[in-house]
Amino acid sequence: MFLGKVVGTVWATRKDEELVGMKLQIVKHVGLDYKTKETFVVAVDTVQAGVGDVVLVCSGSSARQTALTKNKPVDAVIMAVIDKLDIAD
Repeated sequence: MFLGKVVGTVWATRKDEELVGMKLQIVKHVGLDYKTKETFVVAVDTVQAGVGDVVLVCSGSSARQTALTKNKPVDAVIMAVIDKLDIAD
């Protein structure tokens, strides 16, 4: 899992039928200081995140464990919108 920030949406009118109805978001990795990094993923949004939201992203085979993505060709999924981080020094 990693923290990310939704920076955009992917629009694809033609796609695999297993992905029909799924919202695809562009998510940049972020550090604990909320600063975005250059790396990004395209993730299926299961929690109705919006552009600007800091989110928790799961990738790999675990991304196919949600009700929406079960047995679908998905490698990254947004599974939570982060409200706050409490970090101890």
